[in-house]
Amino acid sequence: MSIGSGAPKPGEPGVRTERTAGPGRRPSRFGRLLHGGPLLQDGASGGPVPRLLMRWVRRPLLPAVRLWRRNIQLRVVASTLLMSLGVVVLLGFVVIGQVRNGLLDAKSKAAQSQAAGGFAVARDRANAPLGPGGADDGRNTRNSWRQDLVVQLASGGQGAFNVVALSADAEGGGSSRGPRTSGDVDPASIPESLREAVGQGTGTFETYLRIRYTDDLREPEPGLVVGTRLNDIEGNPYELYYVFPLAQEEQSLSLVRGTLATAGLFVVVLLGAIAWLVVRQIVTPVRMAAGIAERLAAGRLQERMKVTGEDDIARLGEAFNKMAQNLQLKIQQLEELSRMQRRFVSDVSHELRTPLTTVRMAADVIHEARSDFDPVTARSAELLGDQLDRFESLLSDLLEISRFDAGAAALEAEPIDLREVVRRVIGGAEPLAERKGSRIRVVGDEQPVVAEADARRVERVLRNLVVNAVEHGDGKDVVVRLAAAGGAVAIAVRDYGVGLKPGEATRVFNRFWRADPARARTTGGTGLGLSIAVEDARLHGGWLQAWGEPGGGSQFRLTLPRTADEPLRGSPIPLEPEDSRQNRERSESSAGPKSSGHRLASLPSQPGPELAPLGAPPRRAPHGVDPAALPGSGARVVARPAGERGEAAATQVSSDREDTTRGR
Repeated sequence: MSIGSGAPKPGEPGVRTERTAGPGRRPSRFGRLLHGGPLLQDGASGGPVPRLLMRWVRRPLLPAVRLWRRNIQLRVVASTLLMSLGVVVLLGFVVIGQVRNGLLDAKSKAAQSQAAGGFAVARDRANAPLGPGGADDGRNTRNSWRQDLVVQLASGGQGAFNVVALSADAEGGGSSRGPRTSGDVDPASIPESLREAVGQGTGTFETYLRIRYTDDLREPEPGLVVGTRLNDIEGNPYELYYVFPLAQEEQSLSLVRGTLATAGLFVVVLLGAIAWLVVRQIVTPVRMAAGIAERLAAGRLQERMKVTGEDDIARLGEAFNKMAQNLQLKIQQLEELSRMQRRFVSDVSHELRTPLTTVRMAADVIHEARSDFDPVTARSAELLGDQLDRFESLLSDLLEISRFDAGAAALEAEPIDLREVVRRVIGGAEPLAERKGSRIRVVGDEQPVVAEADARRVERVLRNLVVNAVEHGDGKDVVVRLAAAGGAVAIAVRDYGVGLKPGEATRVFNRFWRADPARARTTGGTGLGLSIAVEDARLHGGWLQAWGEPGGGSQFRLTLPRTADEPLRGSPIPLEPEDSRQNRERSESSAGPKSSGHRLASLPSQPGPELAPLGAPPRRAPHGVDPAALPGSGARVVARPAGERGEAAATQVSSDREDTTRGR
């Protein structure tokens, strides 16, 4: 696969299609920070720093997010707690508001009643005649009249209220007209808005205030003030205010608030505990069923749920146990059937050895004496020998397949140089290549390619791939490429013949698979070669994958770990060759604005990471893909361009002798 072909195309999963920012539309700095792009408008690179910052912020949150997503009991209990807390808080605000309004209304009525009596006493004292003391006595009385009035009115409510008398004019000059207060109340505590209302009106006004005291030892406290405008004994207007502290009401409200908070917290905890108990009764059987299902999936078919009671959960457990029992029975039946089939194939293959040997001996005698027969009988003797050869090959393949199915195949791995194996395979395939008019070329054999492998099995895989490439190569060259990088070695066999149609690259490894089921298998191999080859690759812990395009040939890639039992992380050879039609068109399009006019089918990304050759920058592997999951997984087949279909059809007719099956 080329470097660019593995990138997902816009619209595929995992790709976010971005809209182009038009004129006047620029990504915000926060958006560029999240996406790891340039943070500054002038293009200064800020990518690594935001990514590190986001990773640092996100790392401690990942365990909590994972726990939240996987634990349904936690989500239900947390949701119940949050909703309960919201209800309790809302109810608390409503109750506290009602209690506060009730306390303030009661205090306002009591303050109005108390203040009305005091205002009446002040009016009566202003209208009362002076005493018999003469002018001096009257002057002294005028000077101390307001102070005496404040003391007299405040004496009736020690600690319950205070009285403040202020001059109505702004100056308030003279000692006789200065502010008079009780209880060390600061006259400046009276709000200016209330004084303006009292000065301009004739009724009684009230408001809330913050009572400040001239004594520094006392802290300011909330209060209610009621005031009106009156005249003193000289007929001069003044303002009289009753100041009621709200400390008692504030204590009552604090008590109610604390009681509600305690009760609300208790209710929230109680609701959380109830939700936890209720959800536990449901989640516990579900978790038990999930655990048993996992053990069933692991092959422990005897696992069953414990059923108690007759409720819906008990019915679910009974149904689950019945399902597990039926599943176990069916799997046992299938295993027994599969075991019988494998035994039958193995027994038949072994039992056919003896009669086949006898028939082979007789056929050899007939074949050696064919010169004495007439032409028809001689030709029959030759056909008998050919079919016996094919029959022996089929028996050998069936025996090998039965060993793989029974798990009896053993790997005899030792360090080998794969170049020697390739040379032996090419030496054996050269006579066939000469008859087909093909030439086998080897690329990448300048340096040793050493791996721990079973030489016999690797040679069998490569022989199958090379012979198939020669037979289906239309007389063109066959290229065998070797490479090693990291902890993997790879051998790719490339031909330029009929190729593979879309979807055939994944089915080519199936047993007895044929591209055209209507055609009889009269040419080619037994149909088990690639199936055995992929099993050999799996036995090594490696991959055998295929790629092809109609009319453009195909490439089979064998990837093996350098060390036995070492997991593969990639292949040093791309699965799609560099001279594929798609890579050629991409090169032409990047070289100039000319277009080839062909439209290729969209290709899935490769399922296995590909290690770059030595010295090249590493490529990033797709996440969450196991290339060894299925035989031929990751195969890529390119649809034939429309302009080449007619030429390919003529080529197919002229090469009708070739068996297009890839299960050869």
